[in-house]
Amino acid sequence: MYDEEKPIKKFSDVYKQLGPYLGLGTQLAATIILMFFLGRWLDEKFNTSPILMIVFSFLGGFAGIYNFVKTVLKLNEKNKLEK
Repeated sequence: MYDEEKPIKKFSDVYKQLGPYLGLGTQLAATIILMFFLGRWLDEKFNTSPILMIVFSFLGGFAGIYNFVKTVLKLNEKNKLEK
Protein backbone atom coordinates (compact mmCIF):
# COMPACT_ATOMS: atom_id res chain seq x y z
CA MET A 1 0.00 0.00 0.00
CA TYR A 2 1.39 3.37 -1.06
CA ASP A 3 1.08 6.26 1.33
CA GLU A 4 1.04 9.63 -0.47
CA GLU A 5 1.72 11.68 2.64
CA LYS A 6 5.11 10.11 3.36
CA PRO A 7 7.07 11.95 0.60
CA ILE A 8 5.44 15.23 1.62
CA LYS A 9 6.30 14.63 5.26
CA LYS A 10 9.90 13.74 4.37
CA PHE A 11 10.14 16.88 2.23
CA SER A 12 8.83 19.08 5.03
CA ASP A 13 11.17 17.41 7.52
CA VAL A 14 14.14 18.22 5.29
CA TYR A 15 13.12 21.89 5.10
CA LYS A 16 12.55 21.94 8.85
CA GLN A 17 16.13 20.76 9.37
CA LEU A 18 17.64 23.09 6.75
CA GLY A 19 15.64 26.18 7.66
CA PRO A 20 17.90 27.54 10.39
CA TYR A 21 20.98 27.21 8.15
CA LEU A 22 19.49 28.99 5.12
CA GLY A 23 19.67 32.49 6.59
CA LEU A 24 23.22 32.27 7.90
CA GLY A 25 24.91 33.29 4.64
CA THR A 26 22.60 36.26 4.29
CA GLN A 27 23.36 37.36 7.85
CA LEU A 28 27.10 37.11 7.21
CA ALA A 29 26.90 39.16 4.01
CA ALA A 30 24.56 41.73 5.57
CA THR A 31 26.90 42.26 8.52
CA ILE A 32 29.91 42.87 6.28
CA ILE A 33 28.00 45.20 3.94
CA LEU A 34 26.45 47.23 6.77
CA MET A 35 29.81 47.67 8.51
CA PHE A 36 31.42 48.68 5.19
CA PHE A 37 28.85 51.44 4.65
CA LEU A 38 29.10 52.54 8.28
CA GLY A 39 32.86 52.87 7.88
CA ARG A 40 32.46 54.77 4.63
CA TRP A 41 29.95 57.15 6.22
CA LEU A 42 32.28 57.75 9.19
CA ASP A 43 35.19 58.36 6.78
CA GLU A 44 33.17 61.11 5.11
CA LYS A 45 32.23 62.63 8.48
CA PHE A 46 35.77 62.66 9.89
CA ASN A 47 37.68 62.96 6.58
CA THR A 48 39.77 59.85 7.30
CA SER A 49 39.22 58.04 4.00
CA PRO A 50 39.66 54.99 3.68
CA ILE A 51 40.89 53.96 7.15
CA LEU A 52 37.54 53.58 8.91
CA MET A 53 35.98 51.87 5.90
CA ILE A 54 38.69 49.19 5.96
CA VAL A 55 38.61 48.80 9.75
CA PHE A 56 34.83 48.52 9.89
CA SER A 57 34.80 46.07 6.95
CA PHE A 58 37.17 43.77 8.82
CA LEU A 59 35.17 44.18 12.02
CA GLY A 60 32.03 43.24 10.11
CA GLY A 61 33.78 40.21 8.66
CA PHE A 62 34.97 39.02 12.05
CA ALA A 63 31.60 39.66 13.69
CA GLY A 64 29.77 37.88 10.87
CA ILE A 65 32.04 34.83 10.99
CA TYR A 66 31.84 34.71 14.79
CA ASN A 67 28.04 34.78 14.62
CA PHE A 68 28.05 32.16 11.84
CA VAL A 69 30.25 29.71 13.77
CA LYS A 70 28.41 30.31 17.05
CA THR A 71 25.03 29.67 15.42
CA VAL A 72 26.20 26.51 13.59
CA LEU A 73 27.69 25.06 16.79
CA LYS A 74 24.49 25.84 18.69
CA LEU A 75 22.31 24.23 16.00
CA ASN A 76 24.53 21.13 15.86
CA GLU A 77 24.37 20.79 19.64
CA LYS A 78 20.58 21.11 19.48
CA ASN A 79 20.41 18.41 16.77
CA LYS A 80 22.56 16.05 18.87
CA LEU A 81 20.25 16.47 21.86
CA GLU A 82 17.17 15.75 19.74
CA LYS A 83 18.60 12.43 18.47
